[in-house]
Amino acid sequence: MKEVLDLLPQKAREKEGENRRFFKRLKKKPPRDLDTTMQELHHAEFERTDCLSCANCCKTTGPLFTRADIDRISKHLKIKAAKFEETYLQTDEDGDSVLRELPCPFLGADNYCSIYEVRPKACREYPHTDRRRFEQLGKLTVKNTFICPAAFNIVEEMKRRVRV
Repeated sequence: MKEVLDLLPQKAREKEGENRRFFKRLKKKPPRDLDTTMQELHHAEFERTDCLSCANCCKTTGPLFTRADIDRISKHLKIKAAKFEETYLQTDEDGDSVLRELPCPFLGADNYCSIYEVRPKACREYPHTDRRRFEQLGKLTVKNTFICPAAFNIVEEMKRRVRV
């Protein structure tokens, strides 16, 4: 996995322009069966991909924390929401609650998440390749191809299968 992660930024950079153009066309005229196709591609890729061997998302990118996430996680940790925010979160330039530090403090050395059952919504949905109305997620998906090998592979297969 280390070799894949070492090569991923370069491969994603090489495909970035092509991917941006593809998603621009996709947004203008999404195929009727796009969501079904994306579900298939997502599930097929995650049959082959073991997130626990990677965890690059947890090591390099922090999720946004909603109020519901903060309340749920702090309750699970048996601390007050304000203490959770003070300890783990900061407000970014967009006013969003994000992690103070990376890698994620809940990521173990074995790549397991210590709050997996109550993890933030953004973590549960990552890399967002099986979401409905996928054509609206072009910018985010291109960004995720730099971080997630599965997202990169899904986009490459998507470009082969989806004609726009």
